[in-house]
Amino acid sequence: MVMLSNEQIADFARAWYRKLDVHAPTQELVDMLNPSGLKMVFPESSFEGVDRFIGWYEGVIRIFFDEEHHVSGLEVGHPEGDRYPVKVTVEWKASRWKPPAPRSERIECDAYQTWIVTPTGPNGGPQIASYTVDEIRLRPNSAAL
Repeated sequence: MVMLSNEQIADFARAWYRKLDVHAPTQELVDMLNPSGLKMVFPESSFEGVDRFIGWYEGVIRIFFDEEHHVSGLEVGHPEGDRYPVKVTVEWKASRWKPPAPRSERIECDAYQTWIVTPTGPNGGPQIASYTVDEIRLRPNSAAL
């Protein structure tokens, strides 16, 4: 069985968020997902499968811009077989414009998430099998989600 190190998982999480920040091509994010039973839970929707992720991602990159993600906490739990539970805390800042508003709004928050990571990527690298946003805490002066 392929084992993942905590460092591999941390590097993987930071790479995931770098791709979100630059609105990377969809396939680059799809390649980071385990296509077998993928589950994702966000405040605005929950879904299963890569095709549903594609629709979600291609929607949100048309809403949010000037995104910044910073991993401020990451804890890898004890693996259960080839499934690694990971608690991720990410500081997220993003702008959005709601027509016909004269200005964009800035969202600033901390998102607390639980991931399940598996060694199913190329050469046994990490992939996300499950991604759940457990809680979002808006910062003072942040626009509402």
